[in-house]
Amino acid sequence: MDSGAYNAEAWDRQVKDNNRWTVPVSPEEIAAARGGEWSLVLTPRTPIPTEWYDGPVAGRDILCLASGGGQQGPILAAAGANVTVFDASGAQLEQDRLVAAREGLALRTVQGDMRDLSMFDDASFDLIVHPVSNCFVEEIMPVWREAYRVLRSGGALLSGFNNPIVYCMDWGRYEHDREIVFRHKLPYSDLTSLTPEELQRRLDSGEPLEFSHTLESQIGGQLAAGFLLQNMFEDEWDGGELIDDYFPSFIATRARKL
Repeated sequence: MDSGAYNAEAWDRQVKDNNRWTVPVSPEEIAAARGGEWSLVLTPRTPIPTEWYDGPVAGRDILCLASGGGQQGPILAAAGANVTVFDASGAQLEQDRLVAAREGLALRTVQGDMRDLSMFDDASFDLIVHPVSNCFVEEIMPVWREAYRVLRSGGALLSGFNNPIVYCMDWGRYEHDREIVFRHKLPYSDLTSLTPEELQRRLDSGEPLEFSHTLESQIGGQLAAGFLLQNMFEDEWDGGELIDDYFPSFIATRARKL
């Protein structure tokens, strides 16, 4: 099956279900951003460190990569950046357009697959904001190569991604019994790691399909694409999950194109 096309439609459904990552920012948050008070996240809990932006964002060309939902893009636009929001889900992009219309923001939205940014010229952006999302594509080297290509020299890629160890767990047991049991070998794929019955239930539920990626492909992949890794931090779920007592579930990186 075409997992990319399926996931685009799945995220359209997530918008209808008010998934937390599809809920647009409020007028109050936009007003604060216009006044210079704002923050963004790449992972659930920890804000992006201010120094990762390399100074004010006003006037800079920023790509919010696989970042629809009316959250990061409108905040950056309210802070004065020239923002392009790119996402596979048309409904997610509509959330950004709704905020832009509501608040009088200039914002460009583009629908597509994060592995193919061919609609953008080389060296089009000063900064890329890429929150946790590459778990929804089967391969990520094209993401890193395309991000490197569309960045200008000196630009930065700010990325969030899953710690691959989370995909080893039996999430059914965790959700039902609150037990942490390792079940799956890496690399994990909903398409091949689940039983046919489990996969069918997932498809019937309309939930996005997920795929693990090794740390070698997440971090080493950025290096192989040409980036210089400069900073990183680990993060946890922000809902007091039991899993947080054992290991951090997320990683954020800052990488520069020289």
